[in-house]
Amino acid sequence: MPELSMCNELLAAEGRGLAEQCAVARALGYMGLELAPGTLGPAPDRLSPAETAAIARTVADHGLVVTGLHWLLAPFPRLSITAPGVAEETRDTLLRLVDLCAALGGRVMVHGSPGQRVPPAGEAPADTFARVADFFRPVAAHAAAAGLTYCIEPLSRAETPFINRVAEGAALAGAVESPAFRTMIDISAAGAAEAEPVAELIRRWLPGGMIGHVQANDSNRGAPGTGADPFGAIVRALRDCGWAAPIAVEPFTTVIDAPVTLAIGAATLRSAWEAAA
Repeated sequence: MPELSMCNELLAAEGRGLAEQCAVARALGYMGLELAPGTLGPAPDRLSPAETAAIARTVADHGLVVTGLHWLLAPFPRLSITAPGVAEETRDTLLRLVDLCAALGGRVMVHGSPGQRVPPAGEAPADTFARVADFFRPVAAHAAAAGLTYCIEPLSRAETPFINRVAEGAALAGAVESPAFRTMIDISAAGAAEAEPVAELIRRWLPGGMIGHVQANDSNRGAPGTGADPFGAIVRALRDCGWAAPIAVEPFTTVIDAPVTLAIGAATLRSAWEAAA
């Protein structure tokens, strides 16, 4: 089955440092970490080369890799991809985060950050969409030069009014017009935002090549296996469509604690993949 990457923010929220996060990931059979920049320090976009190298070395010393970054703008609450007044500062921050991801050996950038993509009051949706597409073109070009895939993450309307469905993410990617800029499927968000079951969504969108990443979580915001989502059907769809890139396990709530939660998520995905054979 595809290798599993572990999103690190739940462990960081429990006060576990990077070395302990890596030890947990290794013990649970994850191949790498998908890092939330806010867990790396108060100014993750301005880490020195020595600090960046130390992070990469800690991960590598545990036999793991950094697969990418997510929650990109969470450490920067005043920034926004939709607010014209901070567009330049926001873009510059994202360009530096692309450089950080590349320096750490990551391959994918996941742009969720719902608090930093609220459209201005009174602006027509088409105008917001066109302006954001313009905003992302230099970011996509920078990601392409670094060999990264930059994904806009569709999120539910409970989180943001901008880019809620995979079709909307794909439309934005089409407007940006870069092979490095794509959309993705977050299983929890898709379960809340899409009209069709997630397994059918996967079968419809994966073959076209517009999906650059998959994050696995339950509609209850926990790990796969902690709720009622049909991961047997979801994983079968991923398998049938030939998904081979890492799958990131990204729970937001815990069962007992973060390591137990991440163990449940990994075990659920692995058993579902085996059952789909």
